Amino acid sequence: MAMTARLPPPAKMPAMSDGILILVAGLLLAAGIGASLLAGRVRLPALVLFLGVGMAIGSDGTGWIDFADYELARRIGVIALALILFEGGLAVRWVELRAIARPAILLASFGTIVTAAITGVGAYWLFDLSLLQALLIGSILSATDGAAIFALLRGSRLRRRVARTLEGEAGLNDPMAVLLVIGFVTWIDEPGYGFVDMVLLFVRQLGIGLAVGFGIGLLGVVAFRRLRPGAAGMYPVMAVTTAALAYGAADAMHGSGFLAVYLAGAVLAASSIPALHTIEAFHQGAAWVAQITVFLTLGLLVFPAQLGDVWVEGVVIGLLSVAVARPAAVAVATAFDRFTSAERLVLGWAGLRGAVPVVLATFPVIAAIPDSERFFNIVFFAVVISTVLQGATVEPLARWLGVTTTQPALPRPVGDTGTIQRLGAEIIEWTVEPGDAIAGTLVRDLGLPREALITLIVRGTQAIPPRGSTEIAAGDALHMMVRAEAADQVPDLLERWRDTPA
Repeated sequence: MAMTARLPPPAKMPAMSDGILILVAGLLLAAGIGASLLAGRVRLPALVLFLGVGMAIGSDGTGWIDFADYELARRIGVIALALILFEGGLAVRWVELRAIARPAILLASFGTIVTAAITGVGAYWLFDLSLLQALLIGSILSATDGAAIFALLRGSRLRRRVARTLEGEAGLNDPMAVLLVIGFVTWIDEPGYGFVDMVLLFVRQLGIGLAVGFGIGLLGVVAFRRLRPGAAGMYPVMAVTTAALAYGAADAMHGSGFLAVYLAGAVLAASSIPALHTIEAFHQGAAWVAQITVFLTLGLLVFPAQLGDVWVEGVVIGLLSVAVARPAAVAVATAFDRFTSAERLVLGWAGLRGAVPVVLATFPVIAAIPDSERFFNIVFFAVVISTVLQGATVEPLARWLGVTTTQPALPRPVGDTGTIQRLGAEIIEWTVEPGDAIAGTLVRDLGLPREALITLIVRGTQAIPPRGSTEIAAGDALHMMVRAEAADQVPDLLERWRDTPA
């Protein structure tokens, strides 16, 4: 494989006034928001349009921004990914995740390794690469994208079990992929490095990340409960502080900062801290800003004129990763779990790529690995292909296979339920769709667990206090309060409401 000419050093940008810099930042964010809205209308992943905006204004496009700084792009990507993973941790609902903990963890760990191995071996057979180079590319493409997965699930109607498995995997997959990439970059760069060293790297990074994530998360819970700042705006600041301490402390001790920041967010969510809804809303916005920023930055880093030389490799490796490696990894990782064949197919197809593999592709460039800039372009092309192909077809495929329901994949709690959660309960909203089995059923016949109660029925624009004789109608939004000890019964209860007459 021929060497790609090394990119010129980043040119010094002309000085801009503070006002112009702020204006440019606002315009770029506005372009990102517009791209996101357009993506929703045309059913195309927003990632592709974000990257397109960056490429359009970059050096090979209009030339408005001359950018070729891989180190800066990596730093922006790391910060953005930390914010996205922290927000993903805050969205975790431990009660529901316990039921799918094993497949989610196996997919994120063993499944990631299997995906990297199959993709890497395929690249070794198909192209003129050394085995280590091929496995490095496979490792980069083994990373699913947390932001893409979380965005897919929020608007999805996948079966709850499938959705929760994807959610759990998305938060844990990135640390594994990062470690694989770091390991193979070091293996290529240092002749004495080997398999045992990679095993020790995994043990150290994951062990430290696990300990720091839980430790900082618990300290954050204590701080939230005892400090109780008077201003509501201080709660999101405290959450950002927790995220920064978790990532920074783990990384400083040579552990996995990504694992630590995700676990810190999950510990906060599981501990019913005050103002949790406010914190979640703030970090959803922060995650969107991070997502837009990193995608635009990576778009700036891509030189479209160089993609023509790698499109064949990019398409082949992208399809190999999506259509062969990922489904095989899912089949192996879920072999001992009660998934149907259709659910496994959807899990295999829903491993969306995104900004994370492109960020990881900057690692070998920064380490000056031979031919690394060509690898970056191959990975970029493969990510775009797989993102367009998977992102636009996951939901239609799931509907065709019968793996969707009439309810949102991730039901949202109602309002700021921090006080209710601290008392050991949670309120869930569930909408009765036409054709659901409970339409026409009386409240007293719903089969609620002893520790659950319908607290409110919203019918159209009216709030109806529920009584035992109140009849449920299609279109009703049921607000149900559930004690923590009965929460694990809720998924089965909702399935019965949908399919089984009372």
